[in-house]
Amino acid sequence: MAGKVIRIERVKPRGGIAEEPEFGTKGYCLGDPKFGSKKHHAENAVYVKSLEEAAELVSAGFSLRMTGIGKRASLVSPNGLRIIRD
Repeated sequence: MAGKVIRIERVKPRGGIAEEPEFGTKGYCLGDPKFGSKKHHAENAVYVKSLEEAAELVSAGFSLRMTGIGKRASLVSPNGLRIIRD
């Protein structure tokens, strides 16, 4: 894939409100698919500092924690995400 990652967005945002990756003190939070139904647990979280790294992991099957105005953050599977490159 060519180009720098400029945005990762949720394909079908809840309530039609745009959602973006949540960036916390540890960075972007992702869920490792090897943990199955427990990937959302804090002890199984994977953190990365850049959007580029997050996009690489999403492409490898990781879920990404997304949030929007008035929306609680939630883990979104790769098929529910779109990676936008320049």
